[in-house]
Amino acid sequence: MYTRPGPSRNLGHAAVAAAGAARRFDWVLVGSVLTLCAIGSLLVWSATLPGDGGDPRESIDALVRHLAHVGVALVAGLALATVDHRTVRAYVPLAYATSVLALVLVLTPLGAVINGSRGWIVVAGLQFQPSELAKVGLILVLAALLGEPRDQEARPMTRDVLFCLLVVAIPLGLVATQPDLGTALVLAAVFLGMLTLSGAPLLWVAGMLLTGALGALAVWWFDLLEPYQMDRIATLMDPAADPQGSGYNSAQALIAVGSGGFDGTGLFQGEQTHGRFVPEQHTDFIFTVAGEELGFVGSSLIIVLMGVVIWRILRIAQGCDQPYPRLVCVGVATWFGFQSLTNIGMCLGVLPVTGLPLPFLSYGGTAIMANMLALGLVLSIDSRDRGFK
Repeated sequence: MYTRPGPSRNLGHAAVAAAGAARRFDWVLVGSVLTLCAIGSLLVWSATLPGDGGDPRESIDALVRHLAHVGVALVAGLALATVDHRTVRAYVPLAYATSVLALVLVLTPLGAVINGSRGWIVVAGLQFQPSELAKVGLILVLAALLGEPRDQEARPMTRDVLFCLLVVAIPLGLVATQPDLGTALVLAAVFLGMLTLSGAPLLWVAGMLLTGALGALAVWWFDLLEPYQMDRIATLMDPAADPQGSGYNSAQALIAVGSGGFDGTGLFQGEQTHGRFVPEQHTDFIFTVAGEELGFVGSSLIIVLMGVVIWRILRIAQGCDQPYPRLVCVGVATWFGFQSLTNIGMCLGVLPVTGLPLPFLSYGGTAIMANMLALGLVLSIDSRDRGFK
């Protein structure tokens, strides 16, 4: 006589399946991410230490909050990693719609202006930045559209690309309205990277690049940027033009990085860092703390670890049997790579200042949650869809 399995047996099967998936994780990737998080926690702690005579409890509170963010996000990411990515695929439309709705809510009275951008939702004292999770939602929906062409076609065709343009334009426009130019550039880069490797006609890729270049020229020519954004670009062209005004952030960042020399001043020993000369040094400018206190050696280690993360994700993409999971990995790798390059570039004075955190290192609950969820998606694909190990 057949007996239907009870809940306890189903839970047992799920636990066994999760344990099996965990054994197949890319532990080089996981270890690199955990090392970056550990380094980031130390840098956040140092960046929030008060100067002489300050209350050290401020830095302890910041460290505890950061560790809590990392811990919760890591649990969420690993939980997602144990879920079959084909199950996640069924909820892609919901994930995209939810992320767009959250971006719309930012423009309502629920939204709050922080650091000049209306990009936050504040409820009961808790801050939430929808644009970070929108990156995950956009990657999932683009992978579904570009990786699963209609009418049994082998690659995306013109109508697929046109529909993707509409899908991208909605969150991109909402983010640009905040305004958050840095995140808008990340979304655009993710789309271009996924489109390029999706097999779409190269004419479309060239067209996107040309459109982007002409759009940037038009924005500059017709003064469509905010005054502070124009100042940041002008500062990049001539860093010494206004060191006490628009060029202050870049000037102080360069001083902090340069003062570290080869092996740094030592952790918790940075004069620029503890003097709070660099604004937002525990978030957007966290790399300046590494540059000063860990020097060229420590900064290079961070760059190498981030390179390992991106390499392992692309390696997983290469081994995928199906276009959808491969494009998810490509989107995540493009996101991490572009955002890291932009963040480090602005700290070194070679790119304009943008409000982009450094993945896995910067302080910020929503950002680290989005990073870990993206990692969870990649690990889920790694444990189930790879053709090689």
